[in-house]
Amino acid sequence: MNGLELIQAAMQRQKVERIPWVPFVGAHAGELLGLDATTYFQSEQHIIDGAELAIKKYNPDGIPVTFDLQIEAEVLGCKIKWSKDNPPAVVSHPLADGSLNIEDLKVPCRCKGRIATVMNATTKIKENNPDIALYGLITGPFTLALHLLGTDIFMKLFEDPEYVGKVMDYTTKVGKAMSDYYMEAGCDVIAVVDPMVSQIDPMSFETFVSPYCTDLFAHIRESGALSSFFVCGNASQNIEVMCKCKPDNISIDENIPLDFLKEQCDTYNLSFGGNMKLTSVLLMGTPEASKFEAIECMDIGGDTGFILAPGCDLPMATPVENLEAVAEIVHDKYQQDVLRAKGQTAKNIELLNLDGYFEKDKVKIDIITLDSASCAPCQYMVKAVKLAVEEIGADNIEFVEHKIKNEEGIQMMMSLGVRNLPTICIDGEVEFISIIPPKSELIERINKHLDQKQLENA
Repeated sequence: MNGLELIQAAMQRQKVERIPWVPFVGAHAGELLGLDATTYFQSEQHIIDGAELAIKKYNPDGIPVTFDLQIEAEVLGCKIKWSKDNPPAVVSHPLADGSLNIEDLKVPCRCKGRIATVMNATTKIKENNPDIALYGLITGPFTLALHLLGTDIFMKLFEDPEYVGKVMDYTTKVGKAMSDYYMEAGCDVIAVVDPMVSQIDPMSFETFVSPYCTDLFAHIRESGALSSFFVCGNASQNIEVMCKCKPDNISIDENIPLDFLKEQCDTYNLSFGGNMKLTSVLLMGTPEASKFEAIECMDIGGDTGFILAPGCDLPMATPVENLEAVAEIVHDKYQQDVLRAKGQTAKNIELLNLDGYFEKDKVKIDIITLDSASCAPCQYMVKAVKLAVEEIGADNIEFVEHKIKNEEGIQMMMSLGVRNLPTICIDGEVEFISIIPPKSELIERINKHLDQKQLENA
């Protein structure tokens, strides 16, 4: 079987001769080309060249055209902030700031902005690589709605559900159009990337996400393509309702145990994938540690319905040799058997000594993230803390973001006992796990800690 056939077989839950491998290459492709992310993401030719080089180096069975959840938002009027080492970030929300009304929004055409750039690149990449499964990544309806509305969406879920429904109906239409554009350009798999669904409970999911995503996946299926539902963060509580939306595949990051996902997807006869540790292993580990991580995931996933992949978009600076090591082990059963026999594990992380870290005259807020510059839930969680601290207006509150893209961040995560991202800790206590709190609730928790220390909170 070639790569495309392996992916198709896995997504159809057929037993495969070899577990397929899909590196989620986005900004990392710019690194391969020696370019910063801003230059890479804005050029059709750079996207083509980056994909071609990633295919050559990593011998994948499938690969995304690119990984950028701001393409639709930018075209729809959101302002974005460019970065040298991450995809751009959304920094304005036109439905919240009044610059647009829902009635003003139209479904963008294929010729609009960077949509055209990416679709043109898609056609050429597919022409050059017909035997590889090409993934077209679209921004999921709920995440796109949040880009348009900002964190106001969480309040409106309860105060104005009818309005949220209108926004979701619109973003679903955008998703269908983007799916059509990608399929017309040659994509075999449409991945609906909706990281913000990890921030809501199953009841809210069933009300505000399920009808729209079910409709979207039905549209993709009827159009003849395969589909994947991408989520990041601790969305364990929503995996079952995601399954009920009837995608062909669900892909997760390391916040969700792979054996748990396998059990859920087996129940609903869906394929599944992801879960390789992005930072502690692929970014900061060694080639050998990366091989062991791949083996561990493959042994849990098995040869029916599983696709090996990183937990999310590869960090730009991920060492090439680590990904080449994964590609090598995926294609070499003998090496797999040798590594299993050795029974080694990735390196242990030494915990930090936090004595003296927390001060008597200050409330310390630690936000553990992947990276707020590139991860949407992380971005909105950091923003929620910033806004709450600004509203309280006290000088004796300090907040710090710890990105697990570096060893200090991983050490802080483990030292605080944090298991899922993003998470807010206040004075060393885990307060909000992988969910963006309402501002009022966050302010209440911070004030509680101020009171406990008998500090002024105004």
